[in-house]
Amino acid sequence: MRTRLNVYFPPALAKQVDELAIRRRISRSAIVEAAVASYLSPDGADRMEAAFARRLDRLSRQVQRLERNTGLTTEALTLFVRFWLSVTPQLPDDEQAAAQVKGRKRYEGFVETLGRRYASGKSLMNEIPEDVWLKHPGEPQR
Repeated sequence: MRTRLNVYFPPALAKQVDELAIRRRISRSAIVEAAVASYLSPDGADRMEAAFARRLDRLSRQVQRLERNTGLTTEALTLFVRFWLSVTPQLPDDEQAAAQVKGRKRYEGFVETLGRRYASGKSLMNEIPEDVWLKHPGEPQR
């Protein structure tokens, strides 16, 4: 014998239950019953903790990648600025205005190229390991 319960879900959650029922070809009642049983089971807390641990591990890996990428970006920018400052001679005052006009045009070209590249999904961060591997094909890729 089964007891009927009326429950109310937010529309988004009800839609997810409906979609899961269609995908798995089971009733909505079976899905809700399994979810409540899982929630009330004694090992439910352990499963939830394990799920949180997996999510935290994934977030930790994402943060590590962000730290690596930020460090690489900072290092590349620093090297570029050091190189640029060490090889670029000071311009005479009478050439400053023309150099600034040319610099603005070059910067606009840079920003346009950067925008196209970013919109295409290409990333220098992804190309660096490939470039290194092509120069040293015997070494394993990371």
